[in-house]
Amino acid sequence: MAHPKRKISKTRRDKRRTHYKLTAPSLAQCPTTGEYHLPHRAYWLDGKLYYKGQVIIDKEVLA
Repeated sequence: MAHPKRKISKTRRDKRRTHYKLTAPSLAQCPTTGEYHLPHRAYWLDGKLYYKGQVIIDKEVLA
């Protein structure tokens, strides 16, 4: 196994890790319902599946 020849300081280690950050997911607002959702994804609202502002599946019709 590889072993470091010299100890890596906490400062040097932390400098390397500065790029590991979380980013908040971007949200899009539906023009029809006003609901916020992930862009380019279908989402459920009140038993209906919406995509691009249009109803794709309605659970009441299927039942």
